[in-house]
Amino acid sequence: MRATVGPSSACLNSNGSGHCKAAGARRRQSRQQQQQRRAVAKSAFRVRSAAHSAPASRVEALSGGERRRGVSKKVVVAMAAAAASSEGATGSGTGALIDGKAIAAQVRGEVKAAVETLKQEHGDEKGAPGLAVVLVGERKDSQTYVRNKKKACDEVGIVSYGTDLPETATEEEVLQVVEAYNADPKVHGILVQLPLPKHINEEKILTAISIEKDVDGFHPENIGKLAMRGRTPSFVCCTPKGCIELLERTGVAISGKRAVVVGRSNIVGTPAAMLLQERNATVTVVHSRTPDPEHFIREADIVVAACGLPKFVQGAWLKPGCAVIDVGINAVDDPSAKRGYRLVGDVDFAAAKEVAAHITPVPGGVGPMTIAMLLQNTLEGAQATLNK
Repeated sequence: MRATVGPSSACLNSNGSGHCKAAGARRRQSRQQQQQRRAVAKSAFRVRSAAHSAPASRVEALSGGERRRGVSKKVVVAMAAAAASSEGATGSGTGALIDGKAIAAQVRGEVKAAVETLKQEHGDEKGAPGLAVVLVGERKDSQTYVRNKKKACDEVGIVSYGTDLPETATEEEVLQVVEAYNADPKVHGILVQLPLPKHINEEKILTAISIEKDVDGFHPENIGKLAMRGRTPSFVCCTPKGCIELLERTGVAISGKRAVVVGRSNIVGTPAAMLLQERNATVTVVHSRTPDPEHFIREADIVVAACGLPKFVQGAWLKPGCAVIDVGINAVDDPSAKRGYRLVGDVDFAAAKEVAAHITPVPGGVGPMTIAMLLQNTLEGAQATLNK
């Protein structure tokens, strides 16, 4: 009989409640520290993103005082550009790109530094976070994703573990692999690459992952806590979490704003809506049964498009000065492209960038953030375990 692994079983012993409360407190402390780092990173990102447009007169005005304090000319140029950008903002669409690659690089740098700290505190072997990836079948896209995740782990000092099973593997065989990683103290995060073969019950596999190692954030208990006020999930789904990071690190206000999420999938749309609501946005979810989606999107200060339809959201639908996070990645035929196709998002980017104040490109927007959030979640799992 398969044993249930998770915080519910861990809390059944006499001291379980205390352990769970302590773990929750440590996670909250970790999130507070991350928020502080984000604030610093947000300021730096604004400066870097504006560096190309600084007028010479403003450089001269700033250079005296800043250069005397040891600030390089390159940074002075960036500071001047940021100031000029701030003064020139009108709230209308400027189409400023939200650079997912640059922000993901920031997150990876933060994770790498935190991993080094863990190793210093607990030793190179015990202090190294571990991520286990389970791959079932031989889908080329899944194999590529897994390779990219392992490469990203290596770059930040996270140890990669992996099990590849054939397409014919039984559900019980997959469960045995998951349970072995649940019991391995060197593994702090478990990811089962989706989709699984049709003969395997996806929900059953994902529920079997220990909630304390559910770095993909798909465990029903993590989703349930995300939906409830006053609860803190162990982990949040990587792509929606990355969307929020992009908004926050770019300085887009969320609290009190109107947000529309286009799409209601379990992986992106639904958790993205909950994260926005958690940050006090007024949230509307537009889906396949919503009549006149344009009506709702026109009122949105923030649009998160995650419906899987190429260029579904039109530029004319957007409120001037809004922020657009385009999660979609769709291949459309393009004879002029080397591969015969090109990638587009769920938003008509060319038209939208003329209206929006901030917008993510496709590719290079949300995509890089998904793996960055996976690394961050794995780090948080290791911190919670090692600091018990």
